[in-house]
Amino acid sequence: MSEWSPLATRRTLLKGAAMSLALAGASSAFTRRRSIRLGLIGCGGRGAGAVASALRADPNVQLTAVADAFADRIGARLNALKQQFGERADVPRSRHFAGFDAYEKVLDSGVDLVILASPPHFRPIHLRAAIEAGVHVFAEKPMAVDAPGYRSLLETSALANKKGLCVASGFELRYSPPVRQAMEMIHDGAIGDVRAVFATYNIGYLWHRGRRPEWTEMEYQVRNWYYFTWLSGDHIVEQCVHLIDLMTWVAGDRPPATAWGYGGRAQRTEPKWGDIFDHHAVVYDFPNGLRASVMTRQQLNCFNQVSFRIVGAKGDAELIRWGGFRFRGAITRELRTPSEHPELSTFRRLFQAIRSGTMFNEIPQFALSTMVAIMGRMATHSGQLVDWPTATESQLRLAPNRYAWDADPPVLPRTDGSYPHAIPGFTQAF
Repeated sequence: MSEWSPLATRRTLLKGAAMSLALAGASSAFTRRRSIRLGLIGCGGRGAGAVASALRADPNVQLTAVADAFADRIGARLNALKQQFGERADVPRSRHFAGFDAYEKVLDSGVDLVILASPPHFRPIHLRAAIEAGVHVFAEKPMAVDAPGYRSLLETSALANKKGLCVASGFELRYSPPVRQAMEMIHDGAIGDVRAVFATYNIGYLWHRGRRPEWTEMEYQVRNWYYFTWLSGDHIVEQCVHLIDLMTWVAGDRPPATAWGYGGRAQRTEPKWGDIFDHHAVVYDFPNGLRASVMTRQQLNCFNQVSFRIVGAKGDAELIRWGGFRFRGAITRELRTPSEHPELSTFRRLFQAIRSGTMFNEIPQFALSTMVAIMGRMATHSGQLVDWPTATESQLRLAPNRYAWDADPPVLPRTDGSYPHAIPGFTQAF
């Protein structure tokens, strides 16, 4: 994969009479039934939030099956959803599934659309299974944690096109009307040739679920997935990927040529924080001369900021309030943040496409943004300059030999309880 060659784009999704006939048949089935049967894989806060958005977006959507690695995480989320949405979120216990294979049972339960919200490591696996089962998908970001996962996504994208299935993603800023308008203006030259991008995602600490003596090491890590690179991709991939997605959008959904940077563990050094870094800084250089600087930090008692600024030859544009944009220079204008969350627009578009048979598949764009974030982690974990072919062709697979609670995860604690972590200049991270 020496060059980026997406297997699908928004402009080349519907080709061929056979696909049109398949979509027309699916559309007529939904028209007769009206209600869309929704499944959830991953019952954390993000999964429950996505279900709530889906049910708000369309009154003819019904949650019919749920899955999570842990049975004890299902009940509380479903009770909260049922209080809010009544019978539309009343899933019988016979369709509560737990364990590593629970996703298969949801896909076999007759759902039309599935929300994938398990830890990012599992996204390529679950996405492939959903498409093979003929189920439409809303996949939370990011889409993978390593280069083999990225390559798997592109293969799945081709299969989705062949089967006429819709795939949308949790890169919510793509669906904000002001952001979409801003990107169109930027690509049309509103601020001149884009010279630089500055992205910052600096916040404090997040959650931690502790450790219980009855948990195996695998269970502990999956419950605290955020702090293990094999499960989350590190926070530059799991969280900062939102801004990296905007960066690749500015660049015309084209990959950078190279990335270099630095990062480490300055505050979060206790064993409870696993093996991820608490700060990253990456410089991406694109073939057209655009340079992008991405900084992300999760530390206490520090200056916090989430910002995104695009600098052009005739002015600049800046993200405001997570969904709006402000222009300065040749054009002075503010595109206000929408009154409703962009995720609602995502689901409305997805439901309309499913019912009408107008397929769309956004895997290529979002796989690209995910891989660019992974490339940045490769640079910070290794301390090396990484080029796009090297990043995408990497054979480093972040996965256990088997998925079971008594299996060993890819990283194991030392005798003092601490976990081996990347050391820039010494770690081979790609």
